[in-house]
Amino acid sequence: MKINQLQFVNGAWKTIVSDATESGFIEPQLVLAFGATALVATAPIFNYLQAQFPTANIVTASTSGEIIADGLFDDTVVVTAIEFEKTPIKCVETSFKDHENSFEVGKHLMSELLSDDLNAVLVISEGSFINGSDLVSGLNSNKPDHVSVTGGLAGDAARFQQTLVGLNSLASDGRIVAIGFYGKEITIGHSSFGGWDEFGRERIVTKSDKNVLIELDHTNALDLYKEYLGPYVDELPGSALLFPLSIRIDDDTTNLVRTILTIDEENKTMTFAGNLPVGSKVKLMKANFGRLVAASANAAKEALSSTATTPDLALLISCVGRKLVLQERTIEEVEAANQIFGNQTAISGFYSYGEISPFNPKTNCELHNQTMTITTFSEKA
Repeated sequence: MKINQLQFVNGAWKTIVSDATESGFIEPQLVLAFGATALVATAPIFNYLQAQFPTANIVTASTSGEIIADGLFDDTVVVTAIEFEKTPIKCVETSFKDHENSFEVGKHLMSELLSDDLNAVLVISEGSFINGSDLVSGLNSNKPDHVSVTGGLAGDAARFQQTLVGLNSLASDGRIVAIGFYGKEITIGHSSFGGWDEFGRERIVTKSDKNVLIELDHTNALDLYKEYLGPYVDELPGSALLFPLSIRIDDDTTNLVRTILTIDEENKTMTFAGNLPVGSKVKLMKANFGRLVAASANAAKEALSSTATTPDLALLISCVGRKLVLQERTIEEVEAANQIFGNQTAISGFYSYGEISPFNPKTNCELHNQTMTITTFSEKA
């Protein structure tokens, strides 16, 4: 596997990592470009990438912050071009508007990639219209057990207005891209850690409509939530990112984290980035700065241990909520992961509106919020 990494910053391109030989640029099959919403939708950025990598599939996505090497940036574009030496790939794209619901989006994408030698799937989805829980349920519905699915939802800084994704064209709204990796020559690892502290007593979801929460313990959920916020209540909905919910759908599952996207004062409801089924159990969560940073290091360690090999590339997808909480300390979680991987692993990624990863190897993917989720890639020598 050969990798080139570029960054568009302050109006100019610069090289971060280059495996180019004397003959010039590598010939990648895949280019991942993550950047500010205002940049990834512009023709000059896309045209430059197309000119540099004319035979590659170019996947673009808007972000809430860009990660490359040990750096964290805003208002840039970070690019990772990958030449696979032994691994075929296939990229497919669809629009949210072309399907009845998010479940059907996921089911369609997986059906487009299915093959006996499918190894893993990376999903880069828009984050404005999609129901992330239903998307991953659709992906899981026709997924072979041995295929891992990871990825994330595009971001839009902290604006929550418009998220953009593209495949071989300008990034636009409503698009979802899935990349299939085939054969036994590629090893893909994954992990996801949160690091938040739970507090308060566990409550039961007694009324909801998919990702819209209405009642907890037969009490209006928004009113109850506001009681916990104290001085932060006047800063809603933005302050809700500081207090996500931990959800346990049944007694046998590991807790997921759910981020609040919007609140509806008129109808007194709360809309989350993923579903909260009736009967599931939830707890409020709050930030523990040290544990958030440690979770990033733990995610890197687990991703390494899941493959027992030094990866060529680590893709870091972290939640915008973590960035808003950590603020100037956000760079610490990027550095923590970087220190675990070391100099032999190229690192890229972005801050998202949702992360996709299994909890454990050979299990179904899940939608996560407020986590550091890592996918690693390496080809056998």
